Amino acid sequence: MAEFVYPPVIGAALTVFKALDCRITIVGAEHVPATGGAVLVSNHISYLDFLFAGLGTVRGAKRKTRFMAKDDVFRHKISGPLMRGMKHIPVDRTDGQPAYAAAVRALQAGEVVGVFPEATISRSFTLKKFKTGAARMAADSGAPLLPVILWGTQQLWTKGRPKTLTKRHVPVTIMIGEPIHLEPTDKPVMVTRRLRAAMTEMLDRAQRDYPVKPTGPDDSWWLPAHLGGTAPTLEVAEAEDEQEAAAKAARRAEA
Repeated sequence: MAEFVYPPVIGAALTVFKALDCRITIVGAEHVPATGGAVLVSNHISYLDFLFAGLGTVRGAKRKTRFMAKDDVFRHKISGPLMRGMKHIPVDRTDGQPAYAAAVRALQAGEVVGVFPEATISRSFTLKKFKTGAARMAADSGAPLLPVILWGTQQLWTKGRPKTLTKRHVPVTIMIGEPIHLEPTDKPVMVTRRLRAAMTEMLDRAQRDYPVKPTGPDDSWWLPAHLGGTAPTLEVAEAEDEQEAAAKAARRAEA
């Protein structure tokens, strides 16, 4: 089923990106393994990140990525059938073990499984703390970690900002790093630290080499604070995330 659903979705996305003259640059496509399982680990700055991260493996080695995503996306009347048709993996945040087991099985079967280790979109556009699930999946399946950095996607649609899906000429960088192969003695916590350090360096390079700058003060929201932008710092962004989570929990309790 996925082989019938996935290509048209990718094709439709590429058509939209082309119409918007979205200037996509893929760096490191040669690092995508031609065969076998791999845990694609991407930063998360936009609601469209799964499309761009998946495009990296399609362009790199004609491989499709099965992303892990929260299960309410699968219940949506439009996105649900597409997500299920593409064999993405639903995650119940109250019990993640079934999704974890499904991901390991997919990896052992030779699939590329996509993970966002920050769990939520980073409002600061810097790397949040990583969860260790990706490293544990790599250890349990024997698959390598494939680090991916996205930059520019936040200008199209991100948390706390209106959709700008009609914005034209937005450069998007997809940077794929060298696979990280685990040794049997590697500890998930230490592997996660090494992975995050590698991705921090990649993100710095993607930001430094990005071909455009904000056009003025009103356009600096997509740039991190440490680079002179007006995006919230990591600490402020985390406080905003906590407030949002508490508000959601309160609404659920009242329902």
